[in-house]
Amino acid sequence: PQAASASTDVRDCSTDPPYLPPTATNTTARLAALRATMQAHDVHAYIVPSTDAHMSEYIAERDSRLGWLTGFTGSAGTAVVTQDKAALWTDSRYWTQAERQMDCNWELQRTTWVESIGLWILEAVPVGGNISLDPFLFSIDTWNSYSRALHGSGRTLLPIETNLVDQVWGDQRPPPASSEIYSLPSEFTGSSWQEKVAGVRQQMEEHVRRPTAVLLSGLEETAWLFNLRGDDIPYNPVFYSYTLLTNTTISLFVDEQRLSAAARQSLRAGCPGPLCVELQEYGQVRAHLHRYTQGNVTVWLGTEYTTYGLYGVIPQEKLLEDSYSPVMLAKAVKNTKEQEMLRAAHVRDAVAVIQYLMWLEKMVPQGQVDEFSGAKHIDTLRQAQEHSRGPSFQSISASG
Repeated sequence: PQAASASTDVRDCSTDPPYLPPTATNTTARLAALRATMQAHDVHAYIVPSTDAHMSEYIAERDSRLGWLTGFTGSAGTAVVTQDKAALWTDSRYWTQAERQMDCNWELQRTTWVESIGLWILEAVPVGGNISLDPFLFSIDTWNSYSRALHGSGRTLLPIETNLVDQVWGDQRPPPASSEIYSLPSEFTGSSWQEKVAGVRQQMEEHVRRPTAVLLSGLEETAWLFNLRGDDIPYNPVFYSYTLLTNTTISLFVDEQRLSAAARQSLRAGCPGPLCVELQEYGQVRAHLHRYTQGNVTVWLGTEYTTYGLYGVIPQEKLLEDSYSPVMLAKAVKNTKEQEMLRAAHVRDAVAVIQYLMWLEKMVPQGQVDEFSGAKHIDTLRQAQEHSRGPSFQSISASG
């Protein structure tokens, strides 16, 4: 093996045998298993994105299908697997990382354009071939981009609702989140969930198209609406859920077992009645939506956070589409209480940062600190502040 510094120790697939750094993942068995599953489903190319079913910016380990399949753990990328090829597309932030983490089963494509992915697929898959993906992992826009890229090419874009990577991952896949979902105390929210629901219903009533329901797919939308929090995803106070809010009913799709007693009580206080939250299985959202849209209804949704899998269930003429749902827009406008809380949080954070800068002034001249130990120290100082629930992202402390 060639000697190289750890940060530049990348694969070299041109030698025989190829050189792989110790950071690379052996994906041969995983790819073989995926290809066998693809063959069973008559799939010639399978597209694997780096998102989850809620278009979250950060994802849980359980949803890290791209990372498991390729070895590449960057936050953005797309993989495509055919019977004899496998490729990963990612942006320039991650090129070196990809060359360190992937083995020679993978080719790296240094772009993220769907057009470029489409061209690669057209070259790799003969006319008459099926190109498949999990419709619950693609936004409406991304689905449409693939649809356009393959249009008229004699290949079929075929959604398969069973995720093929999950099938192969099997019981090695991390389990679903099980920690408690809790209510945010009223002194942090400035308005009760009942008031927020009333506000959304008022917007439905005043809308020229008179929608009968609002569908929420973004995790922070449901968390904000019901003043609930969880920790299903690192650095994010959210939990897996969907909400269908109609003029007269509220359906919350969530793992009911995980709600704290106080949270459940808060949601069920108005039962029966229009402010009664009906708790439904998280996995039932598609079936429920399908039943609901049989009637004379109009569903209002935000396309940015809704997957093609749910969107495709709703007949076109029963859809009211905006980029963002009315809840996302309401959430963006902070009430007086929320503004006060934001300011107070920044003051507490500033205290931790000042303590950190003093500590650095003392420790750095002694040669005691590197970027990693510094990042750990500021996390500790922040954690000591009242109401701290941990950082909002991993500390990016320094470079060089």
